[in-house]
Amino acid sequence: MDNNGPRGGNSGNFAGQQRVNEQIRIAQVRVIADDGEQLGVMSSQDALAKARAAGLDLVEVAPQAKPPVCRIMDYGKYKYQQKKRVAKQQTNKTQIKELRLRPKTGVADVQVKVNKAKEFLAKKDKVMIAIMFRGREMAHVDEGEKLLQSIISSLEDVAKVEAAPKQLGKRMWCVLAPK
Repeated sequence: MDNNGPRGGNSGNFAGQQRVNEQIRIAQVRVIADDGEQLGVMSSQDALAKARAAGLDLVEVAPQAKPPVCRIMDYGKYKYQQKKRVAKQQTNKTQIKELRLRPKTGVADVQVKVNKAKEFLAKKDKVMIAIMFRGREMAHVDEGEKLLQSIISSLEDVAKVEAAPKQLGKRMWCVLAPK
């Protein structure tokens, strides 16, 4: 077990970390039971004794309050639920994934890129498809446009066009979003 746990040796209240059990050194605290019932203001020793009797931890939830508010709860379970909540929030963030192609990219390679785009779209990410032109390829922009349209049509069952195909300099691109 690490030293930052509920019964560990770290006594300071670091950013984002609550004081637990013996780390609470305030004389009087307001106590809330694990079922949400207000137990009132009592000494921190009495509150800790109540928490121990219930087989739970005493956790400081509002240190700025006068007197500070402490809750009787299972601290390990509480930390686990917080970690799950943060992880869930991070998974919901959509990203834009970019797939780069050239007008002369082979059919098999294009299919690999389409399959990769399907994976990204399944994970609820947006996909930017960029066709890069070099040198004399700029004279055949219509080839790149055909390629881009064929990719869009092969992904139309799982994606919708969010930004229509545009050309900026030596790049032609569009953005697809999951349906």
